[in-house]
Amino acid sequence: MGLKGKLISQIDIKSDGDVFHEIFRDKPHHVATISPDHVQSCDLHDGEWGKVGSIICWNYTHDGKKEVAKDIIEAIDEEKKSVTLKVIEGDLMELYKTFKFILHVDTNGDDNLVTWTLEYEKLSEDVPHPHKMMDILLKITKDIETHHLSNPNRSIMGLKGKLISQIDIKSDGDVFHELFREKPHHLAGMTDHIQNCDLHDGEWGKVGSVIYWNYVHDGKQEVAKEIIEAIDEEKKSVTFKVVEGDLLKLYKTFTTTVHVDTSGEDNLVTWTFEFEKLSEDVPHPHTIMDVALKITKDIETHHLSNPN
Repeated sequence: MGLKGKLISQIDIKSDGDVFHEIFRDKPHHVATISPDHVQSCDLHDGEWGKVGSIICWNYTHDGKKEVAKDIIEAIDEEKKSVTLKVIEGDLMELYKTFKFILHVDTNGDDNLVTWTLEYEKLSEDVPHPHKMMDILLKITKDIETHHLSNPNRSIMGLKGKLISQIDIKSDGDVFHELFREKPHHLAGMTDHIQNCDLHDGEWGKVGSVIYWNYVHDGKQEVAKEIIEAIDEEKKSVTFKVVEGDLLKLYKTFTTTVHVDTSGEDNLVTWTFEFEKLSEDVPHPHTIMDVALKITKDIETHHLSNPN
């Protein structure tokens, strides 16, 4: 599997989106006061706050450890309300060849959509995808929202969210799409993360059909009954909606879309989770996304070693 990847998470906030953008544009040093459990300090090393080309240094907690990151402000887009930070030194460079943080805020009345995008290139296949880093960013987002809400009893962060991960594969993208479109029951023979996939109603590869998964998540055996909600042959995408199972103990709704862009030898696989949590205490589905990426790698390995 390719070493380059992209992880995107979207979440609604109730606090002022313009204020949120302003913090990361030219007041990131305020984050340490607002979210001290995750960020200890943010210092200006060169340039000016809020100016492209300036360099800032973060001291933060990641996976229970104190770490540092020196970032250059690579871009600021006032119209899109986005800020791009490129890591140039620090602990992340021990795992990744490149690493960028992109924060974008869509403002619309009382509700504002915060989108975090992590673009990265791993140094090796053994390096994990940065789900834990994304989880920190979402916790910081919640802390900022809580800090700026004037009414402490007001509902905090929105429960609806979207998590997207993109990764290149070397195996045939058409074969990959075909597998999820009409042969998901073949997955159990390719990966340890799925024990079986059974057809409960309808036909394989038909919208409206119902399939049942037995899989391993976070070290536990779990189940999911899903309806095939959509198949797009032109876009090479399949959408599954969970209608029963363990995920609905945490999420009111959960939809998975797997999409493949085919281009020459390399193909881009995009996993998209759209969900609504039952409560604010429910985690974002990073561990499920990690399972999806591991399954993707297992499929690629299987097809590269068995080209026929």
